Amino acid sequence: MYAKVIVDVPAKQTNRAFDYRVPDSMKDWIAVGSRVGVPFGPRTLQGFVVELHEGSEMDAGKIKPIGQTLDLTPPLTPELVKLGRWMSRTYMCHEITALQAMIPGALKAKYERHVCAREPQGQQHALLLPVQQEIMQFVRSRETVELDSLLARYASEGALIRQLIVEGYLEEIQLVKDRMTTKKALTVFPPEQLEQLDGWIEELPARAAKQKEVLEHFKQQPDPIKLTELLSELNISASTVKGLAERGWLRIEEVEVQRDPYASRSFKPTSPLPLTPEQQQVYGRIRDSLHARQRHVFLLQGVTGSGKTEVYLQSIQSCLDLGREAIVLVPEISLTPQMVERFKGRFGNRVAVLHSRLSHGERYDEWRKIVRRDVQVVIGARSAIFAPFTNLGLIIIDEEHETTYKQEESPKYHARDVAVARARYHGASVVLGSATPSLESIFRTLPQARQQATEQRPAFELLSMPSRVEGRPLPKVNIVDMREELKNGNRSMFSRDLYKAIEERLHKKEQIVLLLNRRGYATFVMCRTCGYVADCPHCDISLTYHQSSKAIRCHYCGYAERELSVCPDCGSEHIRHFGTGTQRVEEELGKLFPGIRVIRMDVDTTTEKGSHEKWLTMFRNRQADVLLGTQMVAKGLDFPYVTLVGALAADSVLNLPDFRSAERTFQLLTQVAGRAGRHQLPGEVFVQTYTPEHYSIISASRHDYASFMQKEMQMRQLHNYPPFHRLVLLTLSHEQVPLLLRSGEMLASRLKELSQSLAGRAEMEVLGPVASPISRIKDRYRFQCMIKYRGETDIASILEQASTVLDEAVKGQKLTLSIDVDPLLLM
Repeated sequence: MYAKVIVDVPAKQTNRAFDYRVPDSMKDWIAVGSRVGVPFGPRTLQGFVVELHEGSEMDAGKIKPIGQTLDLTPPLTPELVKLGRWMSRTYMCHEITALQAMIPGALKAKYERHVCAREPQGQQHALLLPVQQEIMQFVRSRETVELDSLLARYASEGALIRQLIVEGYLEEIQLVKDRMTTKKALTVFPPEQLEQLDGWIEELPARAAKQKEVLEHFKQQPDPIKLTELLSELNISASTVKGLAERGWLRIEEVEVQRDPYASRSFKPTSPLPLTPEQQQVYGRIRDSLHARQRHVFLLQGVTGSGKTEVYLQSIQSCLDLGREAIVLVPEISLTPQMVERFKGRFGNRVAVLHSRLSHGERYDEWRKIVRRDVQVVIGARSAIFAPFTNLGLIIIDEEHETTYKQEESPKYHARDVAVARARYHGASVVLGSATPSLESIFRTLPQARQQATEQRPAFELLSMPSRVEGRPLPKVNIVDMREELKNGNRSMFSRDLYKAIEERLHKKEQIVLLLNRRGYATFVMCRTCGYVADCPHCDISLTYHQSSKAIRCHYCGYAERELSVCPDCGSEHIRHFGTGTQRVEEELGKLFPGIRVIRMDVDTTTEKGSHEKWLTMFRNRQADVLLGTQMVAKGLDFPYVTLVGALAADSVLNLPDFRSAERTFQLLTQVAGRAGRHQLPGEVFVQTYTPEHYSIISASRHDYASFMQKEMQMRQLHNYPPFHRLVLLTLSHEQVPLLLRSGEMLASRLKELSQSLAGRAEMEVLGPVASPISRIKDRYRFQCMIKYRGETDIASILEQASTVLDEAVKGQKLTLSIDVDPLLLM
C-alpha cells in the first residue's frame, strides 16, 4: 500500500503530495486524514495522508516508508482533506496551510532530535572510554533519548557524545511530537467489594489512624477521587495512601482529566419557548430543509430583538432529532459567553466550545470531544467551521455580515463560503442570520443572482422576521449634528441631549451602552508649536496614546515608547493629545457624573482569559451603569435594563478609504441601536456625527435596510464593486521601494496580458500598482494591485501564471506576495 502525503513545508515547490510506502505494521492504523511522520530529505516532518492506493508510478525501491503514525484516530476526515484541496485552489494558499488551519494548535508539530544506540561493524565496544560506555548504556536502556536532555545530563561530555555520533555508535533521529498531550492525574479507586472495608479498618493497628481515616472516607463516598484532592481533603501525606495501595486495598491509577473550561459553571436548563407566527414560519422552512437532506442556504434577515436565537435553538433540536450534528458560529468572543449559556442550558453536555481564548489544552480537549462523537453541537468563532463532524446537518452563522468571519492571514478563507462548501458535501442546511445582511449575501437572494448561480456559488433563500418579539417597538434614534454643538460652544465629547439622557437614566437606575470604535486615550499626539506628529518608526501610522500605561503605541506592530513631555523636533512643551479613544471617554464620564460605574470593553481590557465573561456578567448583574466599548459591545448582547445607547463618533468608519465604509457604518449603528429597549422598558438612541446628511446614517436612524441597500447597490454597480464584480487584492511587500515598484509593474503587466485572453467569456480589469493605504508595516513597504472581474473567469489559473513569472524574476530577493480573494479589508 502507498500513501500520498502533503508535508509540512509551506513552499511553492512542495505544494503537492509525495508518495510514501505504508509499512505492513501500520496498514491498519493509516487512513485518509491521518497525521504521519515521514522522512523528507535529511529531516523527519509531519504530513497528512490525502490518498491511499495500491500501486505507484515511481520505482518501488526508491519510495521511502512512513516513519511513524501520530494519532490512533485520524484528526481529519476525508471530507476535510477534500475541503483543504478546495481551499488551496480557491484562496491561492498552500495545501498544508489549509490542512493545518483545521486542527487545534496543540497538534501543530514540534520536532525533537533524539539519539538511539547502534553497534558499528568491526569496532570494539571495549575501545570506548568508561564515560562513553556509561552514555551508551544509558541510551540503550531507554531505546531513544532526546539529544538536548542527554547533553544536559552529561553537560561536560559534549565532545565525547559528538564523537559517538560521528563514529556511528549513536544515531541521530528526528521525531515528530505534538505540542500538547492529554492531561492525566493519579486517581485513587476503592475496592470492588466495599463491605471488605469494615474488616480492614479493624485489622489496622491503632497507630494507623490516618489510614483508617482514608478507608472511612471510601465507606462514606465510594467514588474514585484524584489523589491530590484526597490528600487535601483529609490533610494526609501520599505515603499513607500508597501504603494501602501496596496492601492491595486501594488502587492508584493514572486517569485522563478533561480540561473543561466550563467545569466550574452550572447552566440552568431551559425549555423551548412558544414561537411567534413569524418565527414559526422561518423555523418550519428550515425544518423542512433538514428533512430533505439537500444543501440549502437561507439568509435570515431578522431585526434586532426578533428572536433569531430561539429559531436557531429549535432548528438545532430538529437537526439532533434526525441524528445529525450542528455548528454555530459567532463573530466575537464577547458573544460566546452569552451563546454558551443559552446553548448549554438547552443542550447540556452535547455542546463543545471552540474559540481562541481557551488554553491550548482546553481547546484540544474540546476538539477531542468532537472527534470521539461525545458532542453533537459546536459553538465557536471562525475556525469552529472546521469541526471534524461526519454527519453535519446544520450550520448557523450569526451576524453573518461581520468582517471577523474572513481570516486575514493565510489561508484567507471566509467562513461563509467554507460553510456552503461543507454543506454541499453533507447535504446540510446553512442559516446566515443578521439584522443587516452583507450586500454580497442579500444580492444572492435576488432573481438576477439566481440566474448566475453555480454549484460553487449557489443562490440563497431569503427568510424574514421584520418584527420584534411581543411586538416591542424598535428604539427611537436621534441624530445629533456635532457641528451645531461646536457652534453653540459645546466642546465636550457628549452632546447636550446625550448628557441629559445619561443623567436621566442614572436617576432611574437604568443602564447605558456607549460605542466608540477607537481604543486607547488619544488617536494621535501632536506638537502645537511646529506640527510634529508622533509616528511609528516601523510603520506609516501615527502612535496612539494609552493613558493607563503612560505610553504611545502602534496598533499594527506593537512598538511602544514613553509619552512625550517635549517635542523631539523643536523642544516645545506644547505636546497635546488629539482625537478620542475609549480610555478618554471613561475618564470624562467620571468627571461629568461623579460616582458613575463604568465597564470599559476593548482590546486592552479583554486580554485576560475569561475577561469578556467577567465584564458582561457584572453588567448583567447591574454592578455597572455604563458599558463602554468598541464594536464588541455593538452586537448580539441582550440586557433587559439597557434603555439608552450612544454612538459617540458615528462617522469614524465612514471616512476610511474603503468602498464598504458606508455599509459598515450602517451595520454598526443598526446593531448598536438594537441593544436598547429589548425587553419591557422602551429604548432611545443618540447618534453623534459630523455628517448627519449621509444616507447610511439617515437609513440607520430609520431602521430602514431597504432604502440603504437600494442606494448602496446603485453606487456599487456604478463603480464595478461587489456584489456585481468580484475582487482580488494582491499586496507586495519589500524593504526597498524601487524593487517593489518594478515588481508591481511586472505583475500588473502580466495580469493585463492574461486578461486579453478572456475576450467575450468574462470581464477583468487590473488596477495599480499603487502604494497601499498604510504604505509601510514592520519596516516593509507595501504596494498593491487590484483585480475586478465577473463572468466565467478561472482566476486561480491566471493568478498562478502571473505569480510564477514574478517568482522567477525576483528569486532570492525576499519579496512577498499576498493574495486575498474576495478581500474585506483593503488597507
